[in-house]
Amino acid sequence: MTAPCPWLPPAGDVALSWRDLAAWREDQGETFYLNCLTYGQQLWLKNLPARALLAVDRALFSNVPASAPCLKDYPLPYATIAWMVQQPTEHFTGNARVHYQHLADRVRGPQAGLIRWRAWAAWAVVCKANSKLDRDERHLVREPSVEDIAHGLAQHGHPSEASQWQQVLGKL
Repeated sequence: MTAPCPWLPPAGDVALSWRDLAAWREDQGETFYLNCLTYGQQLWLKNLPARALLAVDRALFSNVPASAPCLKDYPLPYATIAWMVQQPTEHFTGNARVHYQHLADRVRGPQAGLIRWRAWAAWAVVCKANSKLDRDERHLVREPSVEDIAHGLAQHGHPSEASQWQQVLGKL
């Protein structure tokens, strides 16, 4: 059996699905955030690491306010992402580095600034946590520096998000 991710909430007794997350489309606050993380744990424990990472992404890109109590127990999932890409698995994981590179470069819409910089922050975590993952040489994009990402998070993210992200990055 796969070990649970120590950075995610327990899987719980109620099985979640993408339909449960879709029900929160209009209110992507604290409940949505926790449901995404819980669903990520459930998918992880089912040996579906790529889908688990996508559920964690939904939490990362949600509108959970910086003051939400859930962030004390389950901070924005940069450490979760690092842990996931470091785990050995025989199951499909995809290439998280390419995933975040594409996402950061292609995001549009009203939350584009926030999502772009969080995607670049996740990309930097993945690059450091699993240096074996290759970049997409066919999708060339200017990769931002750690300083660029910290500035983007400071401008678009939660007040202490850049420093929290840098702490995770520093432990890798």
